Amino acid sequence: MFSDNISTQIILFFILYGITGVVPLITAVYLLFRRGNAFAPNVTPPVRLRRWAASFFTAISLGHIWWLLFYIYSRDVHSTSYVVVVMLDCVALLTTVAGTLLAMLQDRKRPIWPVFAAIIPFVSLGVLQILLPQTSIMKIATIYILSLYVLFSVYMYFAVRQYGRWLNDNYADLENKKVWLSQVVLLVCMLLFILYALVDIDTILIYILHFVELVLFGLLLWRVETLPQLDSLPAEQPDSMPQPDTVMEPEAPAQAQQVAVVPVNIDLSHIEKLLEERCVATRLYLQHDLSLLQLAQAIGTNRYYLSQYFSAQGINYNAYINGLRISHFINRYHEVSGSGQPFTVQQLASESGYHSYSTFSLAFKQRMGESVTAWMRK
Repeated sequence: MFSDNISTQIILFFILYGITGVVPLITAVYLLFRRGNAFAPNVTPPVRLRRWAASFFTAISLGHIWWLLFYIYSRDVHSTSYVVVVMLDCVALLTTVAGTLLAMLQDRKRPIWPVFAAIIPFVSLGVLQILLPQTSIMKIATIYILSLYVLFSVYMYFAVRQYGRWLNDNYADLENKKVWLSQVVLLVCMLLFILYALVDIDTILIYILHFVELVLFGLLLWRVETLPQLDSLPAEQPDSMPQPDTVMEPEAPAQAQQVAVVPVNIDLSHIEKLLEERCVATRLYLQHDLSLLQLAQAIGTNRYYLSQYFSAQGINYNAYINGLRISHFINRYHEVSGSGQPFTVQQLASESGYHSYSTFSLAFKQRMGESVTAWMRK
């Protein structure tokens, strides 16, 4: 019988292959059609990120389908069908990986069209290979696509560093906002698909790759659903240009088409007084998820001037807020420990404006140069 000629190893492979094809499809449907967040109900992830991640998972699922069809009907790596499948796989995966990674960086909206433009030479080489089959063309196409992979990885390294600086300049609570893990997950996913082309399905390594693939899918889904929507700088106002405060003219003519505005310039030396009166004295810094924009609005200025003030002090917004919060924690610690009141460090950290103890612990060590446990022992 036909089934007698199929080894148990092949059957197990196709079962695992089917799972790694169905799971991303289910994930894509979830990201596209479920409005709520099943992983972090209090977090609203960017819609653009959800859509790109769904397209990435869809591309993975479709890739499993066309490679399965190729394995069943052809298996000839020198055929036209092989070239078509490779082209589909590379184009779908590279564009959706790039779109997903770029959508995670919310400091500004980065265009995806350069990725599509970079794919055109690869597609042209694929078409040329179909018309004039030559081994040299396939080698050139392989080197080119690997070069794109490396170049994009380098670009993402610097883009993520820039994004990290933007976060430090605009947010005090950075928990679940950084994207280094996301970058690693997606780039490893791409590496897995490259390894698939080099590994024989009869080896144990192919099974390990499929299990790793499932783990990475789970990590990516968690990252997408826990990354909150952030307020980015307006694209029409460059960082280097001031954004002066504006007030409405009190007696604008009724027939005016637009409300007249009068720019109000604020001296940077005045920012320190505003911060002392409206942030330090009122303990506004204890508010969870307080952003630079919210602080600027609270003290009566804009975030451009506020950012300029912090730059003049040689710090960023994140360091300023965490400095106030750590000082508050130290004062509270001395108060409750001196009075003999029962307390926990987690409770004091929460009172000091931190959502989680891990975020507080990292901020404390960066500020004090030692862990909070070591500091308390002294």
